[in-house]
Amino acid sequence: MSPRGSLFIMLLLVLVICLSSLSSKQSPLLDSSAFSMALDTLQNQINYKFSKIDLLRRAMTHSSYSQENNKALSILGERVIETSVSLSSLVKDIDITAKDLNNKILEVSRVETSCAFDGLQLGLQKVVRVSRKTNSSTPAVVCGSFRAIFGAIAIDKGNSDDAGSVFWYVHGGGSGRAMAM
Repeated sequence: MSPRGSLFIMLLLVLVICLSSLSSKQSPLLDSSAFSMALDTLQNQINYKFSKIDLLRRAMTHSSYSQENNKALSILGERVIETSVSLSSLVKDIDITAKDLNNKILEVSRVETSCAFDGLQLGLQKVVRVSRKTNSSTPAVVCGSFRAIFGAIAIDKGNSDDAGSVFWYVHGGGSGRAMAM
């Protein structure tokens, strides 16, 4: 076979590989670029700039997508939210009953209500990476990602206070104290 023929076959092979990659979803380069842009937008929405962006990447990665996922960050984030709600409630009313305090915590952190609503408001269903078999819009996926953001912030800053402040900023519709990072 002539050198020209070999070059033609090689180019044809590269074209077929590229087209099959695009038809199966998007090219990895496009996925990566779109995901990075989505993370930048998310940081602007929550008014917090990560010093370790890999933490946000992990927070936006569901367990169906990768073994390096947001499960542990979500647990930490849930505790950050619970602590922030408890502290805020007790500062406002030190005599609040345990039952009322628990109800306030549940109101803010329940998957089917506030947690998923806040996550949907941020558009997390469009950002979180999931497997093709997983629906990114389910309350559990959205809420897990939402909580994971605050776990990631707590690790990024080395404390839960700043993560709680960002939570109140997001949960309060941006009317909370902005984080100067």
